[in-house]
Amino acid sequence: MKDNAINTPIDPKTIKGWGIDADPKNDPTYPMRKRMNAGEDPTPKRRPDNLQPVNVEVLKSIERPKVSAVFGTPAPPSGLSGMIRRQAFKYSENQYKHWLPLIVADRVNVVEGVVTDLFQGKLPNIWAEKGYGMEWKHNRTAFVTKMATIGAVTAGLVVWLSSGKKKKKSEFKAKDYLSRF
Repeated sequence: MKDNAINTPIDPKTIKGWGIDADPKNDPTYPMRKRMNAGEDPTPKRRPDNLQPVNVEVLKSIERPKVSAVFGTPAPPSGLSGMIRRQAFKYSENQYKHWLPLIVADRVNVVEGVVTDLFQGKLPNIWAEKGYGMEWKHNRTAFVTKMATIGAVTAGLVVWLSSGKKKKKSEFKAKDYLSRF
């Protein structure tokens, strides 16, 4: 029951400082704009609700009643990552239940992109996409350090994971050998 009280939208008018830039007379650039555009009347009545049309799904915070006047939508949420994002936006922005799923959705989206590329017959160019060419050219020391670290960690994992299998096989052989006598 307490969780539902946390997730209820808050009236923006009750938040101190919310919408402080909404009044054009409180805008520090208003006098300058008034001199530059004498015929323009910057009253809220003349402002459109949205400067940008909403023609794709836009996920918005539960704290805000409307979509922002200008927003970025490079791609609407889709697939598993989109489902994770939709669930995250059911919670308030001040909760981990909002931000952690968004981080997970970003990682899932990367995997979805690679899988989509592979199904379309494209091999992802990891070298170019990660910017390794530019890093080699402009920051060689950090690049070599990063690659050496990745190589060492990978080699360590391979040795660690493969050593467990060898022990089990050798123990099995020893038991097999002893059981023959």
